[in-house]
Amino acid sequence: MADKMIENNQVVIMGEIVSPFTFSHQVFGEGFYLVDVMVKRLSESQDIIPVMVSERLVDVSQDYQGEWICISGQFRSYNRHEEKKNRLVLSVFARELSFVEEEDDSVKSNQIYLDGYICKPPVYRKTPLGREIADLLIAVNRPYGKSDYIPCICWGRNARYASAFAVGGHVLIWGRIQSREYMKRLSETEMEKRTAYEVSVSKLEYSES
Repeated sequence: MADKMIENNQVVIMGEIVSPFTFSHQVFGEGFYLVDVMVKRLSESQDIIPVMVSERLVDVSQDYQGEWICISGQFRSYNRHEEKKNRLVLSVFARELSFVEEEDDSVKSNQIYLDGYICKPPVYRKTPLGREIADLLIAVNRPYGKSDYIPCICWGRNARYASAFAVGGHVLIWGRIQSREYMKRLSETEMEKRTAYEVSVSKLEYSES
């Protein structure tokens, strides 16, 4: 059963480590650490993706900045309580990792597959230039009754298709993880730069099952 749960949320990223490991939390004596990985896009820009790593997978006391790494795992979420409201925090949970000598063009550097359920009505809109966009929030089941809530963004025909999805609908999604910066208003005079993470959808299917 747990293996099937793992299959419904699959991520592979390859990129350059661009931060030290910072302690996140501990579970049954096992420490988990966050590290940022810079993944290139085809457009020559890049995404900075946070990765959660167990101290059992790598020596977290070492500084690996500048090293290339390939990670497979899952895209996970949790709610962090901030200023009287919850904030959805996302990271790649590493199940396996390996250091690579350099960028391997034969390996797709950023891919994700999700099998989950629509948990909010899709938000369909058009940009000022007329580009169609639909925002989805997908619940992906995890073992032991938990779920990850993953924001996804669809474009063009996929956006039109996704805009009609019903809450509770079963969807299969293929795409890539992307990061984007935005300004969060904290008060009338104070703004803070934050980073959002989402899945940019390249293919999706509505499942009747």
